[in-house]
Amino acid sequence: MPVRLTILGSGSEGNCAYLETDETRLLIDAGFSLRQLRKRLAGIGRAPENLTGVLVTHEHADHVQGVAALSEKLRIPVYCNRATKDALEYQLHTRLECRLFATGASFEVGDVTVETFTIPHDAQDPVGFLLRTLSGNIGFLTDLGHATRLALDRVRAANVLLLETNHDVKMLQDCPRRPWSLKQRSLSRHGHLSNDAAAEAAEQIVSAELRHLYLGHLSRECNRPELAYSVMQGRLRKLGAEHVRMELTSQGRPCATLDL
Repeated sequence: MPVRLTILGSGSEGNCAYLETDETRLLIDAGFSLRQLRKRLAGIGRAPENLTGVLVTHEHADHVQGVAALSEKLRIPVYCNRATKDALEYQLHTRLECRLFATGASFEVGDVTVETFTIPHDAQDPVGFLLRTLSGNIGFLTDLGHATRLALDRVRAANVLLLETNHDVKMLQDCPRRPWSLKQRSLSRHGHLSNDAAAEAAEQIVSAELRHLYLGHLSRECNRPELAYSVMQGRLRKLGAEHVRMELTSQGRPCATLDL
């Protein structure tokens, strides 16, 4: 059976991806309610009861909305670091059975090797992931204010990468519905990557091995899918990286399943 990846949703109101190998079924973040997770998994013929575990990048609600229900109702193991566990339990007012990892460490979940690395975001101890499988490596790099050398080095081996293209800087600055404090947060070095910043990050890591690039965590108010796509496409063309297949993620629906 091929390794399969489905981005179930990505955006400011919920983030979740599903990875399936011969031995392992993982969610990467669970930013939707259990009911919504069940609906989206059912769309690809899967059910949350069969999950091997949930990997959590950080404690913000759009990444963990379904974690408590998965843990308490279905007894699905939750993998996170200590600071994220403490923050989760505080905001959810519950105790979670977590399998803790140290940021920067690697560990095995079935036949998947999970590599973790720190990222700059306004959470307690946020991480990115590189998941190594027999069919290829999958990187998750969202929710970071700037692309550090460490983070880029850690996802350089990815054959598939989910990369944040959160906002267009001018659209964010001009948005009448966002207070200045929220604009400052998004624009800060611990906020979110703009389209241009994501393109600059991609330029530093594009290689012959990178085949699939998902553009993720797009702001509904401060970005447009075609704009994010155009900025990244222009940068990849400049690099001669026509071999990289780009795909926009959506808040409202899953992407088509990718077979590695």
